Amino acid sequence: MIGFGMAACIQNGDKHRDPGKTYAPDMVYSRAYDAYTHNPIFADSQSSRLPVAGTVARGRELPDHLKEGDTTAYKAFTTTLRFTEQEMKEGKRLYDIYCGICHGQKLDGQGPLYASGKYAAMPANFKDGKYLNMPEGVMYAAVKFGKNAMGAYAAQLDVKQRWQVIAYIKKVQSENGGAPFKFAASADANKTAEGDKAATDSAKVQGKEQMSVAAH
Repeated sequence: MIGFGMAACIQNGDKHRDPGKTYAPDMVYSRAYDAYTHNPIFADSQSSRLPVAGTVARGRELPDHLKEGDTTAYKAFTTTLRFTEQEMKEGKRLYDIYCGICHGQKLDGQGPLYASGKYAAMPANFKDGKYLNMPEGVMYAAVKFGKNAMGAYAAQLDVKQRWQVIAYIKKVQSENGGAPFKFAASADANKTAEGDKAATDSAKVQGKEQMSVAAH
C-alpha cells in the first residue's frame, strides 16, 4: 500500500510539472529592460530615458517664455488660469508666507520687516494708485525675477502658485478701486471643488469611524 501511494504521488507530480506548449512566449516572458540596467538599443546603453524635450508633466502649467528685462513683454503677459475659492484661499496663504513680511497682510506696504525700520525704502503699497492697476504680467515678472531690493521667488513658487498670489492681490485691489476681478473660476468649477472637498472630508470621517470600531 505504501509503494502504491508513493507511485501515485510521483505520477501526479510529473503530470503537473509539464507546462505544455506556450503559444506566444514573447507575451508570457517579458523582454522589457529593468530601469537603470544596460540596454544595447540606445547609444548610451542606458535603459532609463529622459522625457522628450519640451514635454510638460500632466497637471502642470506650461512654463512661461518671459526673459529678464523684457518690460514690453511683461505688460502684455497674462494667463488663462482661473481659480476656485479654495485656490484663492491658497493664494492668500502663499501671499502671507512670502509677501506679507514686506508688503503687509493688508497689502499696504506696512509689513513687519519694513515696520521694524530695517529698510529705508517702503515696499509696494498695492492699494496705492501707482500699483492699483499695474498689469498682472509686470507683477508676475517681479515675482519671477525680483525687483529692486526684492529678490526673485521663482525657486519658492511654481508657475501656478505665482498666479495664485497675483490673483489674490488683484482680488483685493478690485475691492479697493482697481479693475474688476477676472481670475475667478466658473460657478461650476467652485461647486466641483466644494464637492471634492466634501467627499474627502466624508471619507476621512468614515475612516476614523472604522478605525474606532476596529479598536473596540
